Amino acid sequence: MKKPKVLVTFDSMKDANCGYFSFGKGLGDALIQENRGKFNLKFYLFKHTQYLFNGLVDIIYLSRLDRLFFRGKNDFDVVHLSDQTCRLRPKRVNAKKIMTIHDMNKVHLKFSKPHRIKVYLKKLGKLISQCDKIVCISQFVANDVVQYFPEAKEKVSVIYNGADKLISDEKHQPSFAPPKPFLFTIGLLSVQKGFHLLPALLKDNDFHLVISGRETPHKQRILEEAEKYDCLDRVHITGPISDDDKAWYYKNCDAFLFPSVAEGFGLPVIEAMHFGKPVFLSKFTSLPEVGGDVAYYFDNFEPKHMQEVFTRGMIDFIQNNRFEEARAQAEKFSWGIAAKQYMSLYQECLENSNY
Repeated sequence: MKKPKVLVTFDSMKDANCGYFSFGKGLGDALIQENRGKFNLKFYLFKHTQYLFNGLVDIIYLSRLDRLFFRGKNDFDVVHLSDQTCRLRPKRVNAKKIMTIHDMNKVHLKFSKPHRIKVYLKKLGKLISQCDKIVCISQFVANDVVQYFPEAKEKVSVIYNGADKLISDEKHQPSFAPPKPFLFTIGLLSVQKGFHLLPALLKDNDFHLVISGRETPHKQRILEEAEKYDCLDRVHITGPISDDDKAWYYKNCDAFLFPSVAEGFGLPVIEAMHFGKPVFLSKFTSLPEVGGDVAYYFDNFEPKHMQEVFTRGMIDFIQNNRFEEARAQAEKFSWGIAAKQYMSLYQECLENSNY
């Protein structure tokens, strides 16, 4: 009996420093491992992607012509478009189609212009209508999808992302080793990540703050806040970092901070909890789903409130020895679990198509 053919698109893995790369690598590796010959798997990638899954899966390389005519149009039983920016359009394939939606942040960002949001929703709605199943990476995102596209309710489900458990090399030293003690955060230096709110947490203590991630003009705002709180010499912006550097920062920091207001999932939170670290998060979007009862939450971004949450949280975490609780929360999110859930969905699609 021939195996069902499944194509998974990972064409957003172009930039090794973005979340889609981590998602593609984590899920792709897990799908290969969990497949055990059940499906004839193929992945769809840019030719110059830095990671090609160690040659363990057949790869179809993206062509610019695929948007007009995809040569493998009739070759697959299931096509999984692994994010909503898919270059391979759903209408270009004759198969059962699944699309993963990572966020609808645009509708939450106050600086998005109404006509831009309208265009965005129209485009996303068209993609959703062309797919048989929609997977959201958090219940928060699923609620957004159902709110804006109620007609899609019956085909929406939630599959949480996994998170790689980073291993810290004892001998490794990062390109910048901050003085200890220090606090850490990582992500694109954009307004919605809220990193400009963090210098306020350095008031009346000796902590340094390390912010890693791709820089934007918003960096200047962060530095202005550091100057305002007289801690410019204790705020360090590193730019993008390697996985080894990231693991070192997670392992050696005293706490992880993530006051984001637009987050589909929040992968760095889990990475930090794997190291048994206290995490301080905004209570907005998907972050409470990830941090659970173990995290400490900012209800608002008034400096005094944030300082109180941080001070009380640090005392509580250490006095009540919550290191293992943090690790246990992180263990709830694994790529193996996610891969099994996606494969069950592939199977469900096949059964509905009388494969």
